[in-house]
Amino acid sequence: MATLYVLNGPNLNLLGTREPDVYGHATLADVEKLARATAERFGLAVEFRQSNHEGALVDWIQEAARTDAAGIVLNAGAYTHTSVAIHDAVRAAKPPVIEVHISNVFAREELRHRSFVAPVARASLCGFGIDGYALAIIGLAAMIGATAKS
Repeated sequence: MATLYVLNGPNLNLLGTREPDVYGHATLADVEKLARATAERFGLAVEFRQSNHEGALVDWIQEAARTDAAGIVLNAGAYTHTSVAIHDAVRAAKPPVIEVHISNVFAREELRHRSFVAPVARASLCGFGIDGYALAIIGLAAMIGATAKS
């Protein structure tokens, strides 16, 4: 069974309690449940992880490439706007990477308008709430030729 990595960056462990007016009331456990259910529809397994540490995200992106993961859904959180290291890891990764953000980063502070991930990702999604993860997985499945199981 092909595996998708769903990687989450800093502060995403606080979903449901951190700025619910921006991020909603869903928790990271809700995101994981949604990701697994969506991937399962396409016969895909999910490696779901979260870290507040930049190096861990870089290590996991490299691990996904080493293990021939089918793809990566990446919400790098604030590192999206600051991390050349994550940019370089995504650029070097062989699996397609889909950048996802819960909020519409372009409707927020100007500091969030620049993404170091977007130029090296296959696609980017923002503003769909946690449903963005499901949309990213559906898009990734299409990119790799996985079809929904009935």
